[in-house]
Amino acid sequence: MPERINTDGLGSYKAAMRNLGNAEKQEVGRHANNRGENSHLPFRRRERAMLIFRQMKSLQKFASVHANVHNHFNLERHLIDRTTCKRRRAAALAEWQKLMGQVPALKD
Repeated sequence: MPERINTDGLGSYKAAMRNLGNAEKQEVGRHANNRGENSHLPFRRRERAMLIFRQMKSLQKFASVHANVHNHFNLERHLIDRTTCKRRRAAALAEWQKLMGQVPALKD
């Protein structure tokens, strides 16, 4: 059992802690729960971006397509050199255009 439970000042936390019998373990402070809040920032960022969808069906459709496309083009640029990145990006784009039925534009 933890000795202290860090929460923010939301009233429902206080009520829940009282119902559980842990009211004396709750620690509420201005920056007390920063570590817990920051641990799920990526989830919050995605959540904020998904607010534009009005229906769950359209969100699910977008998310399934986006995951595949993002994985296809996410090359983790910080881990590889420029020439390798350009070569992989060109290959991904050519494959994407082939899938979409587009003819790639020729470059010099």
